[in-house]
Amino acid sequence: MGQALSAEGGAIGAYFEQADAALGESLSGLMFNGPEDQLTLTRNTQPALVTTAMAAYQMVTERTAIRPDFVAGHSLGEYAAICAAGGLAFADAVRLTRLRGDAMQSAVPVGQGAMAAMLNMAEADVEAVCAEAAEATGGVCVPANYNTAVQIVISGAKAAVEKAVELAKERGAKRCLLLPVSAPFHCPLMQPAAEAMQAALADAQINDLSVPLIANVSAAPTQDAETVRRQLVEQVTGSVRWEASMQRLLDEGVDTFLELGTGKALCGMLKRIDKSARAIPVNGPEDLAALADL
Repeated sequence: MGQALSAEGGAIGAYFEQADAALGESLSGLMFNGPEDQLTLTRNTQPALVTTAMAAYQMVTERTAIRPDFVAGHSLGEYAAICAAGGLAFADAVRLTRLRGDAMQSAVPVGQGAMAAMLNMAEADVEAVCAEAAEATGGVCVPANYNTAVQIVISGAKAAVEKAVELAKERGAKRCLLLPVSAPFHCPLMQPAAEAMQAALADAQINDLSVPLIANVSAAPTQDAETVRRQLVEQVTGSVRWEASMQRLLDEGVDTFLELGTGKALCGMLKRIDKSARAIPVNGPEDLAALADL
């Protein structure tokens, strides 16, 4: 993970060294060599994704004339988006996402929470089965990620999420999949993690942003440092309003989107939201050619 970016050296490769220094351990070694079961622990995945995103951002701004008009990030990706817009120092973003991962993992014991992807099911129907499952089991069950009109992820207590999946299938839902996650993210069970992040963010240096951030919890633009600070706390327990965020960018006239760092899942989501939008994943130097005519 991130090895091709690191190999570019200079200011691009320096992000990996800076991440290691910020954490006091070799995150880059884990990213490059594994073991995978350690890299996929959320305490490591979160700062690793921020690191690759920022290295890719450095590569794009260093080697092309492209500059963002807006930034956005899905869940933990919001930290990289804020960093790219000058709101957070990179070392602080790495340390905060390490803390965020630890706090989220410790908020709910392993095995007590769950998440599931509800596919091709209307938003109102997903919300209804969540509410019914919560009432039936006495446990938390809420939509966590409104990714697209046909992909909503739910989160909460294991029994409640399983009940919601059962109810959805009874009502003809074609596909509802329990996800292999270590904690139920973006739901009220994450309140202890939200409190930990509130304390950490209160002490963090956050600056007004150079370009607007479309925030997860509001799907609205902001450049105000204190709003950013508050919304980073709110997103720990709040839903990621990704479809609405992308729609807001489209309404603002954005027609080209770069997904920086690792993978192309967000590009796939965007094409389901608006087929006409131009979505380009930039994971390494091999992807720069796709930006030549921008």
